[in-house]
Amino acid sequence: MALKNLLLFLVVSALDAICILLGSFMGHGIPSIGLFAGAIIGGIVGVAAAVWLAVRLHLLDRASYSATFLGGLVGFILAAVIAVKNLHGPLIPMASVGLIGLGAILGKAVSRNPAA
Repeated sequence: MALKNLLLFLVVSALDAICILLGSFMGHGIPSIGLFAGAIIGGIVGVAAAVWLAVRLHLLDRASYSATFLGGLVGFILAAVIAVKNLHGPLIPMASVGLIGLGAILGKAVSRNPAA
């Protein structure tokens, strides 16, 4: 189980980082807010694609998709806030991508615990 969680973390973090980067590249051509809008759209699409891929790779049950997606989305929002506040250097924005994978793992864990 720990190996599946590690792979889920890596898949979600890596794929979402790529989608954020591609989204910001695509949005760069739009004046003023294009870069940030592209990164946000890329991040949301990236979380959805990464969680879908995790289901296809059997790292995640289909029943856990929604909770894992929401957890990854919350992690993405936290990562975006941290990255925007620390744009003066590349280390913190790159490290904050790990929050997306962590959020996905927490979402998966929440989905396995039924409400009392």
